[in-house]
Amino acid sequence: MRSHPQGFFAPLLLAALCSHTLAADGVAMPAAAPRAADAAPISSTMTLAEALRLALTHNPELASARLELQAMEGAEQQAGARPNPELGLLVEDTRSATRTTTVQWSQPIELGGKRSARLAAAASAREQAGVALQSKQAELRAAVSSAFFEVLSAQEQSRLVQASLDLARNATGIAGKRLQAGKVPPLEHAKAQVAEAGVRSELAQAQSDLLLARQRLASFWGAGKVAFDRADGNAEALPEMPSDQGLGEQMAQAPAIRLAQLDIARRQALASGERAKRIPDLTVTLGAKRAAEQGRTQAVMGLSIPLPIMDSNQGNLMEALRREDQAREALSAATLRLQTDVSQTVEKLRLTRQQVQMLRTEVLPTAQSAYDAAVKGYELGKFAFLDVLDAQRTLFQLRQQILRSTADAYRAAAELDRLLGQDPSQARQSQE
Repeated sequence: MRSHPQGFFAPLLLAALCSHTLAADGVAMPAAAPRAADAAPISSTMTLAEALRLALTHNPELASARLELQAMEGAEQQAGARPNPELGLLVEDTRSATRTTTVQWSQPIELGGKRSARLAAAASAREQAGVALQSKQAELRAAVSSAFFEVLSAQEQSRLVQASLDLARNATGIAGKRLQAGKVPPLEHAKAQVAEAGVRSELAQAQSDLLLARQRLASFWGAGKVAFDRADGNAEALPEMPSDQGLGEQMAQAPAIRLAQLDIARRQALASGERAKRIPDLTVTLGAKRAAEQGRTQAVMGLSIPLPIMDSNQGNLMEALRREDQAREALSAATLRLQTDVSQTVEKLRLTRQQVQMLRTEVLPTAQSAYDAAVKGYELGKFAFLDVLDAQRTLFQLRQQILRSTADAYRAAAELDRLLGQDPSQARQSQE
């Protein structure tokens, strides 16, 4: 009894299908990224730590960077995959009596270190995505820190304007009493009322600026409305100057430097991969051949390898090597740029600290004494009301300048934290 011409390779087909099914079952499908949960109820007082927590949890741009890292992890997993085998079926002659049927299993074998180079390049790309995520987190922390201290500054500004309004009301009351006593003309009382109205307008502007600052801070965690009443912090504390030794250590681990270094490693791996491609891969073939006319099955074995005669991958290798050189130059440029930016930011921080300290210790007490003397002298009839207004305006402008310089110091400190990839919530403050 003659066997069915395809009966001998049916087990091979079944085995191939089963192995493909088992391999597919072994692949872990990445879990879908969870949707950002709604922010938890926020207390009426916002701290810097709470603002950073909300931003790092719910910021959309940071979520995108996390997904990029997950994508690179998938690319690294795929880079380690080996070539799939091939199952082939060849039928010669259409007549069943003289038909020859061949089933063969071919397995490509990578040579020259292609897989290891591919894995190294994918690992470097995944590490780059991780550092990019850390850099994005540092940028977000710095931006949130700067926005938080803008809220503190706006709160202090509103308080200062309110205090200035109290001073203006006091001056108006004094002018009114002196007018009733017949010691000053009505014009001075009118000037005091105009000055008070001007401060009221400044108070409305300060309250509007405070509302906008709170909205900008809340936007970092995607809040549709502001759910806190005030920021809890010390608007008068100054950020400390970093030490030269600490700066040097932090600059070596800055995100910009690490990204450039990892790019060199990735380019080196890509160049190794292009170099390995010059070594052709080997394909091993095993199978069986069924000759119906002879009534027997023959084993089929074979080896095949491409001949790198027409294409030796020389151009791709040259491109990869030049890309590696380009990455080294990019590291030098990034180092120089970071050194320049850090130096400028540190100098700005130093200058603003000095300005605030000088204004607080030397100028502010003098301006306060001058205002107190002007008010007392006006009550006694020794000074004109314009002297009181000038002293009040000088004192108010000085306090505003101190506030602006303090905010500039915090912006410089936040920029330094961004450049170095530091966490502003752990920044030290000096009570100067």
